[in-house]
Amino acid sequence: MLAFANAKINLGLNVVRKREDGYRDLETVFYPIKINDVVEISDAEETSFQVFGMDIPGSSQDNICFKAYAALQKDFHLPPQKITLLKNIPIGAGLGGGSSDAAFLVKLLNNKFALGLNEEQMEAYVRPLGADCAFFIRNRPVYATGKGDEFTALELNLSDFFLVLVKPAVHVSTADAYNGIIPSIPVTSLKDLIHLPLKDWKSTLKNDFEASVFLKYPEIAALKNKLYHEGAIFAAMSGSGSSVFAIFEKATKLQEIELKHQVFYDV
Repeated sequence: MLAFANAKINLGLNVVRKREDGYRDLETVFYPIKINDVVEISDAEETSFQVFGMDIPGSSQDNICFKAYAALQKDFHLPPQKITLLKNIPIGAGLGGGSSDAAFLVKLLNNKFALGLNEEQMEAYVRPLGADCAFFIRNRPVYATGKGDEFTALELNLSDFFLVLVKPAVHVSTADAYNGIIPSIPVTSLKDLIHLPLKDWKSTLKNDFEASVFLKYPEIAALKNKLYHEGAIFAAMSGSGSSVFAIFEKATKLQEIELKHQVFYDV
């Protein structure tokens, strides 16, 4: 059995406050996009995890997919599985690729072995694995708060527009992204701003990580500006970076940007 584990982008991101547990409370909008990894499971004599497409740092046992399998195996005594991942979603790009892989693996296991888990129960299994992991269980646009793991459903559809994602050859660490950020509660909640006309997003939606990331990686700031120069209605860094997405009114080809960066069209 296999599943296509898609990525997400952040439409705006505000760091609201620092928590006592060391995390930060956020508000953001998660929106699913079409770029995907392929997750496959098959019966085996012993459990294994194998990756194709690109290298993932760390051992197999430390991978989020392996941890997701282990969590279900502990409670349901699952038989050994060969877990295969074809990695297409860029790593360290603020797209939630690893979280998506783990969530879709849990959904695969739930279906294959008829575990009877509902969406809320599956969310509970994956939530400890990553702040945005639970989003990919329902995989629909949400307003996210808390650590990024508390969701309110949103009626948001960008299918009439043309989305482009650009991944520069830069890896941004989350620690670097948080450097210099002073949490603050926005005057107007992103939950309200997201319903403004898309043409107004450029002046109203912001990603708090951009200030610190752009300072250290000016090439990402230049990329965002270039996308606006190419006619984007809205452009922003996703999550803590390094990818930048742009929303256009119609299909476009960014040949100059393709010379320097990895470009994904109609996402």
